[in-house]
Amino acid sequence: MKKRKTILVLMTLFAVLFISGCKQNVGTPEDNAVVEETEKEEDQTGGHVYGFCASDLEDPFCEVLKESVGTAVSEEGSRILVRDAGGDAGLQNSQIHELIGEGVEAVFLCPVDPSAVTPALEELDEADIPVVNLDVQVDETGLTEAFVGSDDYNAGKLCGEDLTGRKPDGGSVVIVDCLDSPVVNERITGFEEAITNAGFEVTRIDTGNDYSTIPGKLRENLSAEEQIDAIMCADDRMAEQVLETLDAEGRNDISVYSVGGSPAVKSALADLTSPMTGIGAKSPINMGKTAVKTAAAILENGVYEPETYVETFFIDKDNVDMYGTDGWQ
Repeated sequence: MKKRKTILVLMTLFAVLFISGCKQNVGTPEDNAVVEETEKEEDQTGGHVYGFCASDLEDPFCEVLKESVGTAVSEEGSRILVRDAGGDAGLQNSQIHELIGEGVEAVFLCPVDPSAVTPALEELDEADIPVVNLDVQVDETGLTEAFVGSDDYNAGKLCGEDLTGRKPDGGSVVIVDCLDSPVVNERITGFEEAITNAGFEVTRIDTGNDYSTIPGKLRENLSAEEQIDAIMCADDRMAEQVLETLDAEGRNDISVYSVGGSPAVKSALADLTSPMTGIGAKSPINMGKTAVKTAAAILENGVYEPETYVETFFIDKDNVDMYGTDGWQ
């Protein structure tokens, strides 16, 4: 009898173990928590890991470019590690070194200084980490896989062409720029070539990358010059300083141009009483999307363009509503 009971107990245990082993996941996800956790782990380990090295996120253009890259990276199921150099070339090199240690597979780089970043580029090259250079091209292009920028020459040229159309007999122009910046030089070259032989006298204000000097220098020009017909600003942050100064001086008779297309400057353009006249517009949103597609193609041995220049276009008071004033394009 004892033997029979023992056999029955063993058979019962075997049946329980068999049923447990054959159990399938049915019902709601909550009923199958183990499987759901496994799927989450797979999602977290999928995709690529990118680094984004910003020159200075105080620059609205750079901030939007970072956001555009981040959104596109997230959409492809990858993740991004962001570093902001705050305009410090030495710090940027240190941050790139850190990203290498954190295991990034590719780096998006907006260089603070196209030359000073070379040691960091060499370190990335030794680590076999590809670089997608953004906006400002580095000096040692052979150390990058691709460049995604804007047609800055055309942006400046469009402003110059609009000015010559408005002032066919020429006039007096003040150019506000930063001679240390290659991108700025491209914009101003485009503008100057558009107004060459069109009867314009040109005066320069070099900011030296210190925008706080603009109001004082501009006031000197306003006092010294009998007539100023237009002011060409190399970027939107310069334009904001110029517009504030002109407003304080009660001078809305001067046409102001800029390169960029920030919400603040487009809002001024939409104001019919503002001297803001036109913008050679860039698109950090499209730049970011293009950069991520390029980086993904590099990592996956796909086809990509080694150099891409995103289209620039002209925004004025007639078409600003089409682009809106609450964000970049």
